[in-house]
Amino acid sequence: MRTVAVVGASLAGLSAARSLRKQGYDGRLVVIGDELHRPYDRPPLSKEFLAGTLGEADLSLETDDEDLRAEWLLGARAAGLDRAERAVRLADGREVRADGIVIATGAVARTLPGSEGLAGVHTLRTLDDARALRDELAGGGRLVVIGGGFIGAEVASTAYALGLDVTVVEAAPTPLAGPLGATMGDVVSALHMDHGVRLLCGVGVKGLSGERRVDAVLLEDGRSIPGDIVVVGVGARPCVEWLEGSGVELGNGVKCGADGRTSLAGVVAVGDCANWYDPRAGAHRRVEHWTGARERPDAAIATLLAGGAVEPGVPRPPYFWSDQYGVKIQFAGHAAAADSVTIEAGAADDRDVLAVYRRAGVPVAVLGMNQPRLFTRWRKQLAATSS
Repeated sequence: MRTVAVVGASLAGLSAARSLRKQGYDGRLVVIGDELHRPYDRPPLSKEFLAGTLGEADLSLETDDEDLRAEWLLGARAAGLDRAERAVRLADGREVRADGIVIATGAVARTLPGSEGLAGVHTLRTLDDARALRDELAGGGRLVVIGGGFIGAEVASTAYALGLDVTVVEAAPTPLAGPLGATMGDVVSALHMDHGVRLLCGVGVKGLSGERRVDAVLLEDGRSIPGDIVVVGVGARPCVEWLEGSGVELGNGVKCGADGRTSLAGVVAVGDCANWYDPRAGAHRRVEHWTGARERPDAAIATLLAGGAVEPGVPRPPYFWSDQYGVKIQFAGHAAAADSVTIEAGAADDRDVLAVYRRAGVPVAVLGMNQPRLFTRWRKQLAATSS
């Protein structure tokens, strides 16, 4: 290969570029990113950066002496993929022709219909999002978080520590039931109530009120929750529209094999937009976690450079962490695969717990709250069992 284009300049794209050089590729390398920023770390955006304890320079994912010998096209949005010409078309009219292509365009935060142009309404996905929200939170007031997932919970925790009056609204009966299951989702989400943050579950949002600036969140049950600032944390959708008609198979992102290969030869996908096949489950899964964006590009690049001739391995069980109200939450595996969950150490009421999820007696997931040592041990065991 003379030229490889990496489309996406966040963690997954950077990890792919690093893997190319690490695995011996010495040709032309072009990294395309729609943001103007160099690659930066996203997890701190809802925590330390939002709280003002971490600066922008601290978010950099690159070391001072790192040189990938890459051409960086930043502020350049991918608009199409021409498979006949092996070219990535950019929104500004330019084209990048490449023998190999890595799709790493990530995901974009979902918005609330009708909130466009209303001041005080935020999503949190990018550095620019975090800058704007941090400035608003500094003024204090009443915050309403729509969505009780991990991003919403972390924002609520940070805002609470900053002294804001916080309410979290979650449409599901139990927050975090999707990733953690109902039992442990209830335990983790109770952190809000432990700290005096209002948690309203099982009710949807009808809309927002306010003329130029939001002043309340309107619920479907008729209630109105006053709010000076609203954060919408209702998930993200993969950025794959630019691939429509390209021949790359899509389905909840880019459908890939267990090694990141797509339906087009010489094209692989990594990161939040990649819907990898999971041999353990016999199904595709899109993993939106930092660890996956850092680890999985190694396998995808090996596949790309070998022309698909390598045998795909079994990806490690997905892992993520969250910091809320001073509690370290760690999770690995898939809760949905479990038929039981047991507490192995600590006590749920103390929010100091190690829980193991099993299916037919075999561990398939593990959750830790302030249990880093035990969690690490169980995570290693889970990876060994799953391989």
